[in-house]
Amino acid sequence: MAAVTSVQYFIERFSVTLDKPVSHLQLACCPSHCAVPWLNKNIRIYENNNLEPPLELTGHHSHVSAMVFGTMRDRLVLCSASEDYVIIWDINHCYRQFKKGGIASGRVVGTLIGRVVHLSLCPLSAKVAACSGSRVFLLNAEKEEVLGVLKAHLGPVTASEFCPWDNNLLISTSEDRTFKIWDVRKGDILFESAVLSAYPLLSLFFMEQNSQFITGSGDGQLWCYTLPVDHKCRLVTKLDLSKLEQKHERSLRKPSSPQNRPDGMTRNDAKGTVETEKPVLRIWAQKLQSSHAGLQQRGCCVWIGSSDGLYLLRLDTSELLMILRLKGDLSISMTGSWAISNGLGGNMCCLVTSLFGTSVALLEVTSVKLDELCFRMATGFSVDKQLSVVPSSPLMTMSPLNAELTKHGSKPQRKLGVSYQKSVKDQPLVFHTQVKSSGYNTAPHRTMFRPKTNAKKKSHSTSTTNTNTKGLLSEYPSQFEAPSMPYTHLTVSTTPTPVSSLQYSGDGKQIVCGLGDGSVLLYNSSLTGNPAVYTGHSKAVNSVCWSHSKRWFLSTSDDPTLCIWATNASEPVLTMGDDQFANPIRSAQFYYLDKFLLLASGSNLMLYLYHLDTTRDDIKRYKQRSKFKLTSKFSMKSGTDITSVSAINDFYSYIVLAAGADRTIQVFDMNQGCMAAQIPDAHCRAAHHLTQNKGSPFCTQALESYNLFLSSAITDGLKLWDLRTARCVRRYEGHVNRCHHCTASFSPCGRFIATGSEDHSAYIYDMRSSNFLHKLPRHSETVVNVAFNPANPELLTGTLDGKLALFHPAESLLP
Repeated sequence: MAAVTSVQYFIERFSVTLDKPVSHLQLACCPSHCAVPWLNKNIRIYENNNLEPPLELTGHHSHVSAMVFGTMRDRLVLCSASEDYVIIWDINHCYRQFKKGGIASGRVVGTLIGRVVHLSLCPLSAKVAACSGSRVFLLNAEKEEVLGVLKAHLGPVTASEFCPWDNNLLISTSEDRTFKIWDVRKGDILFESAVLSAYPLLSLFFMEQNSQFITGSGDGQLWCYTLPVDHKCRLVTKLDLSKLEQKHERSLRKPSSPQNRPDGMTRNDAKGTVETEKPVLRIWAQKLQSSHAGLQQRGCCVWIGSSDGLYLLRLDTSELLMILRLKGDLSISMTGSWAISNGLGGNMCCLVTSLFGTSVALLEVTSVKLDELCFRMATGFSVDKQLSVVPSSPLMTMSPLNAELTKHGSKPQRKLGVSYQKSVKDQPLVFHTQVKSSGYNTAPHRTMFRPKTNAKKKSHSTSTTNTNTKGLLSEYPSQFEAPSMPYTHLTVSTTPTPVSSLQYSGDGKQIVCGLGDGSVLLYNSSLTGNPAVYTGHSKAVNSVCWSHSKRWFLSTSDDPTLCIWATNASEPVLTMGDDQFANPIRSAQFYYLDKFLLLASGSNLMLYLYHLDTTRDDIKRYKQRSKFKLTSKFSMKSGTDITSVSAINDFYSYIVLAAGADRTIQVFDMNQGCMAAQIPDAHCRAAHHLTQNKGSPFCTQALESYNLFLSSAITDGLKLWDLRTARCVRRYEGHVNRCHHCTASFSPCGRFIATGSEDHSAYIYDMRSSNFLHKLPRHSETVVNVAFNPANPELLTGTLDGKLALFHPAESLLP
């Protein structure tokens, strides 16, 4: 037995050298004990925190090929298998027999079922699943009885696990690269996956807290699925361990302070890229929590045991947090199999076998090291300056937001002298344009007076109450479920025209819709009646935006032009043409409670002051009376083009978000007039859409909720970010987004997220879960735009062929 050593995060408790390689043997490890094959046919039981002579179990006549501990806390049970027997051992009973001088014995529950490569016990330790060849044998753990044989895989079964929250469910993986969900009582297949990979599936793990399971393959691919009640599994996320490692190493190469770099992962460790495949040999989930400077880091992290070490993943964000490599003075540097368990005192125990040798070692990651790891996670992603969408300080004196536009009023009259000022001006005898008739030409009244006997007396209290109530906003029904029931479908044009942008007005009563033919349509919120049509662009409209006052809305195009429209006029109030912009306008909106116009063109982010004048001179109709003035211009740090911009106009906010073509997201502080933070490599491609949680005047949210924003990128899903930490907190990948610019939207209550998809559907996610709640199918084309009504629980979708669809929650349709 080797001496106790320590390297990085691992502490090697002991190492045993066997007489035969056991590289791919299923080992057994629990919080208090671990099981190691000895002399091929025997088993030795070690206590994890005690290096006393082990307990030796004898009973197999062939080589032991698989072992597993039960999960019951009050009863320590070990199941072992070989070609001759499957034996259940009561470890506490075996210890008592050993102390009395007897031979520890077990209970045979299976005989001659072939070479077993994997064992699993149900949560109650009443059933055993033994994988032998392409079959899974279900055995009674109390007596020798075969309860059933599951046969459907086309290749050898590699793993099988019982569902922790349903003993009658079992999932098996195979070398045929599929997994199957079984009903144990009937022996039926409830769900069968397609071929997932070119390599066999090797491992399986259940995550009970969110009813999901994870499976991994021999080439380092991971799939996370939901396991709903109807057993129709949905893919939550798919990960590639090698790509995550390469991205992690690229982030370590970037200049950073040494204290923010985890121990054992210096800059020298990140040289080169890893081209070898990372087999997923073992999966284990563990909750990590850290508190640093008031910042809480919570989440379920998943440990992946591979051939060269442990990989710590956060499934919520599909992010690789840490790599613990097996190197230094550890006895094993390349592993063939892992057995991971939560140890005593918060530690994590790992029993590993050597890939090319005959050694078996027990490694431990102490709780102190895990706490240090959580601290590194918190400090490694924190920003230097605490940012918040809701301002906490007044405007600075030199802030760009203090700019004012000088209004040119009417010129004063020229003075002609003292006599002119004192002279009495001629006044008209009649001061009104119309004079009331005297009544001489009208017929005489036949009835001089008729009292109103049925008139009701007006109640001053009632009228006062009605007047006050009319000015109040009705509360948004936050208790309603997400809108998922189709209500109205509408075609916006006779020819297929893309719906390029959508937005509700602040009161939720009107909808402005930009089309690919350069026109803008104005509907009421129920999509009834004929829309008002506004034409002023020669190319496709790429963005529309309502003002906070609800009197104006703007539209931008690739002309490049920007037009501001009044709802009651067919001509634009203000037009900004291509003489002001050298590049197309990618995004534009009203900003700072309608004080500014915020535009993105090329690599520049521009603030314009403006004054709208609706009066028209019939003689000089070509000359607009509205004015605008450029007050500030900001550029992306790398000089790249801006692909999307987002800022909140519903209340005063200094924060402006801009996504660049170089895959970065930059945060601008308009109070200081500078870039405040930058998120590098936000997506694997440039983000084409940014949107913030802007809330609604009809609903109240916590102030911290306004710091959340979404980013969308082609082939990289939808990410939820927290501005305070400038890091991703959740990722949504259930929808399809491979080539079109599909947008996303927050619900007014902040509970749901809607996004378009290319499978002719829209998806609604619960913000707290990566799994989608509803899939809204039966659209005629790709859903490229979605918008929530700020006043009512309604969702509007727009498609690539010019169709609008309105959805209501199911509760609203109930009688």
